[in-house]
Amino acid sequence: MKRFLNLIVYILSVHLSALIITGLFRGVLFISSYHQLTAEALSDKSLSLIAFIHGVWFDNVIGCYILLLPLTVAVACGLCNCYGRALFRFFTIFFGVFYGLVYLISAADIPYFAYFFKHINSSIFEWFGYAGTTAGMILGETSYYLSIALFLLFLIGFVVWIAFLGRYFRHRCLSAPGSFPCLQRSVAGLVGLGLIGLCVFGIRGRTGYNPIKVSAAYFCQDAFLNQLGVSPTFNLLTSVLDDRRPENRYLHLMDEQEALEKVKALLARPGEPDVSPLAVYRHNSQDSVSRRRPNVVLIMMESMSSNFMKRFGQSQNLTPFLDSLYACSLSFPNFYSAGIHTNHGLYATLYSFPAMMKRNLMKGSVIPHYSGLPTVLKENGYHNLFFMTHEGQYDNMNAFFRTNGFDEVFAQEDYPSEKVVNSFGVQDDFLYDYAIPVLNRTADEGQPFFATLLSISNHPPYVIPPYFHPRTDKPETQIVEYADWALRKFFEEARKQSWFENTIFVLEGDHGKLVGDAECELPQSYNHIPLMIYSSSITPAEHMAFGGQIDIQPTVLGLLGIDYLQNNFGVDLLKEERPCMFYTADNMIVGRNATQLYMYNYETNQEFTYHTDNGKLVHVPMDDSFLPLKEYSFSMLQSAEYLVKHGKTVNSSETTF
Repeated sequence: MKRFLNLIVYILSVHLSALIITGLFRGVLFISSYHQLTAEALSDKSLSLIAFIHGVWFDNVIGCYILLLPLTVAVACGLCNCYGRALFRFFTIFFGVFYGLVYLISAADIPYFAYFFKHINSSIFEWFGYAGTTAGMILGETSYYLSIALFLLFLIGFVVWIAFLGRYFRHRCLSAPGSFPCLQRSVAGLVGLGLIGLCVFGIRGRTGYNPIKVSAAYFCQDAFLNQLGVSPTFNLLTSVLDDRRPENRYLHLMDEQEALEKVKALLARPGEPDVSPLAVYRHNSQDSVSRRRPNVVLIMMESMSSNFMKRFGQSQNLTPFLDSLYACSLSFPNFYSAGIHTNHGLYATLYSFPAMMKRNLMKGSVIPHYSGLPTVLKENGYHNLFFMTHEGQYDNMNAFFRTNGFDEVFAQEDYPSEKVVNSFGVQDDFLYDYAIPVLNRTADEGQPFFATLLSISNHPPYVIPPYFHPRTDKPETQIVEYADWALRKFFEEARKQSWFENTIFVLEGDHGKLVGDAECELPQSYNHIPLMIYSSSITPAEHMAFGGQIDIQPTVLGLLGIDYLQNNFGVDLLKEERPCMFYTADNMIVGRNATQLYMYNYETNQEFTYHTDNGKLVHVPMDDSFLPLKEYSFSMLQSAEYLVKHGKTVNSSETTF
């Protein structure tokens, strides 16, 4: 009996040791994001304690998943009185491998959380198709080295420790009496079955009808502490499992037909039966900026949150050029990105479809067709060019854009190898310098052009070129200064070109990023981005109405005076007015207006509601006043899902007006 008990104590000791190490990872996350705590959390230390208790709870669920097989093997071998060296070696290897994965996820979650203010989830698998780029990003960013070092330290320490425990308890097992009477064997069997039952219960995580879910960790109004209690491994595992469920492959927010009818009313879309329920003819000829059709240059600025600009309260003067351009452009202070990833920003801006949660709708071996800004301009005689810093296959961009309206795509493969500075290719100023002669060549051929330039520098790993001298002392702000400087340099060079005076420049962030502290479950700085439309032919003005990236196509085509058949979700921000705006961030759906903010976590079915008071958020209970925001957001996304599902994303190019 003593042999059996020593074996069980060994198994439980390993389990306890693993919980301690995952708790240490949580402690590192807590320290690294301590500044995110609200004043209430700082004054009430018990809230942090509760978050850590929740963390042990969730870590134990993952631990029980790992423990179930070794525990079953241990009970079976103990009842058979088998305590050989191979058994303990199996335990060491098994625990080392599986907890190694847990520690790897926990270590990776620390910088991931710092960047996205959410735990690692299934969206990371989008990166696995770009192993070289991902490895370069990880190894090229020095701020990740601490997480890598912690992973190696904890993993090596854990393996050494459990190997020691294995030798120690094997010796104790073999030193104990070998007799195992029938009665003791029966008692041991009952104890073993009881422990296995407890392990299964630990996997379930709770009593009640449903097993434990992420929402069980949410217990207060502090967005950071609510997330701190969730195990990164649990979050990743449930995210993957949710993705695999048939009901989650298609967004279910409301009835399709109800959603379509609401959107038709909200956007005043009569629909065209032969095209789409939301199609509408746009007649813009009378409002053309110029009878000589202008060129269009769209600049998508990586992670350029409005919070970086002085106009929106930034005190460090990081973007003097953008701030000066903002004052002499059509500018939109209440403008939001469709999602929090670059593919979302491109998809929404160029084709006026909202981001569908965490999905990348540009990927896939079968390339979908869309009507959007590039296709309409191409039909009207424009030559379309896309410039990116990284490899053309990244996010399937080369294939998707060439299929959907672009004539030329320039990527890392086209640039000198010595100009490639990291896994994301070349730097912003080189990209802009490279584009100028290409645009000159296109202009000389007599065609108007539409050029999209996608910057990258404001994304880790940050590379500050030696010829740029920032004023601030942190890489996170220095890179913003550099991005602004590179844009100024591009505009100074563009002004020298013959095509400049007949060009409309559109500048926006592809999405934002966390700037300062998180004030709610989804920091506003992640989706609040600047939009500036500049041209010597346009009178500067600041438009206060709400808008988003899906609105750029109709707004630009309205300025160009181009007639077209629209089949998407954008509005002309210069002629129409949205009562509110909606957007997503992986698992979160957001609707907002001038006084309210509504957020819905699609994975946990949780709602978060705030009032805005002079730009500050005040948490309030959900009530009927938030229903219009909810219905607006849900109907737009559900209708977009319908159009994508049924292939109604393309207009007829043969339509006449």
